Amino acid sequence: MTWQGITPIALLLVSNVFMTFAWYGQLKFPDRPLWIVVLVSWGIAFVEYCFAVPANRIGYTVYSAAQLKTMQEIITLLVFAVFSVL
Repeated sequence: MTWQGITPIALLLVSNVFMTFAWYGQLKFPDRPLWIVVLVSWGIAFVEYCFAVPANRIGYTVYSAAQLKTMQEIITLLVFAVFSVL
């Protein structure tokens, strides 16, 4: 497998770690004002997009859109499973 085949998988993995923290990490801070939590989550989501967009751009040279979306969903489930356990 070439770097174009592996790079999107690695970038999607990193992207999903950030996404999971953006979505669920704020639940550990119920005492913080909602507007602060939203801004912090948006900042984390921005970083997530900085990995997701290149993953899809690079990945589309090797994989179809359906394959990339399927990979993203599988990676999301795996990352969330680890997040839930930890």
